[in-house]
Amino acid sequence: MFTIEQINAAHAKVQSGADFPQYFRDLVALGVSGYETYVTNGNTIYFGNDQYSVLSGAKYDSLNIANTNNKAQFQSDLRAHQQGKTDYPTFCKDCARSGVEKWVIDMAEMTCRYFDKAGNEILAETIPTA
Repeated sequence: MFTIEQINAAHAKVQSGADFPQYFRDLVALGVSGYETYVTNGNTIYFGNDQYSVLSGAKYDSLNIANTNNKAQFQSDLRAHQQGKTDYPTFCKDCARSGVEKWVIDMAEMTCRYFDKAGNEILAETIPTA
């Protein structure tokens, strides 16, 4: 089973969204099957086989999530992040401003889904691994 320390070591290598494909491969190699990240404070639940899970705990001071989502702004901010133009803390602030409460990664489906506070899916994308 993987540990939060192993996950943190993989995450420490991520400087921007451009580094995400390697991070994804590193997590798969550890046995992570998926995870949910909460924008409010960065707490992430990582899932493995046989209902195994670990929590990261809060990673930063609480952010206020907008009550309504702004899909267009979020898509613009996401593109910038994926191109390496923003770091992770900036991306999280951008998510909060655009009403993104959490994102859910499914390693088997290779998808990332973003949700607002009401549980509505804002965006679903296929995760690039190259």
